[in-house]
Amino acid sequence: MTLLTVRGLTRRYAGLVAVDRVDLDLPARGVHALIGPNGAGKTTLFDLISGLVIPSAGRIVLDGQDITALPADARARGGLARTFQAIRLFGAMTVLENVLTGLHPHLSAPLPAIVLHLARLRREERNAVARAHEALALVGLEQRAGERAAALSYGEGRRLEIARAMAGAPRLLLLDEPAAGLNPAETVSLGVLIRTIVAAGTTVLLVEHDMVFVMGLAETVTVLNFGRRIFHGPPAAARGDKEVIAAYLGARVAARFAAASPP
Repeated sequence: MTLLTVRGLTRRYAGLVAVDRVDLDLPARGVHALIGPNGAGKTTLFDLISGLVIPSAGRIVLDGQDITALPADARARGGLARTFQAIRLFGAMTVLENVLTGLHPHLSAPLPAIVLHLARLRREERNAVARAHEALALVGLEQRAGERAAALSYGEGRRLEIARAMAGAPRLLLLDEPAAGLNPAETVSLGVLIRTIVAAGTTVLLVEHDMVFVMGLAETVTVLNFGRRIFHGPPAAARGDKEVIAAYLGARVAARFAAASPP
């Protein structure tokens, strides 16, 4: 079953085309990677899918629902969550409170219930806290729930962001460079966590520059260059694709590399 369908997705900024008529089909479950050189349009594509940027053209369908015109909070309620390149945590708040902020789009108590603190609100708050604890247990941070987020290490902060995204039980999780800044042991642990998330039923689409990490984790990769999709398929095929090699190395270097390689 196809979970995410993108057709002709385009984003123009005056004379710059950051994303140029990209098509993408992601099956439900599995790990899929979006790769490409710096400036290829990867994060812009993430911003378009998650609703932070309005497309100039194109269409986005999530699990059969056209979400192209929906705001980011509606997409979150529809089963989409994401993290960002730079860690975005509230350092003065507790680890648990940071996860609870990710549940805000999923709360439905009306204003009178909030003002009067009615039973419906209290029940919803209890459920939210339980879901937040489950998300922290998933990433191995439940024992740190009462500590301030500022006390976490960099790698733990990355995991907290994933917990916040997972608290809403998304069907599609977008991870923007989740391994950036991690040491080798943390990177291996992250791979295990992502496989656990997928095994529980969530599809993962990640942007990542660590090619060893990507090739060992992703089932399919999509390669962007200058906003265009130049490859989509298994990681092993991407390694030998001439256009992909040229995008990363430059056409001249790629040609010299190919000429120097044994037949």
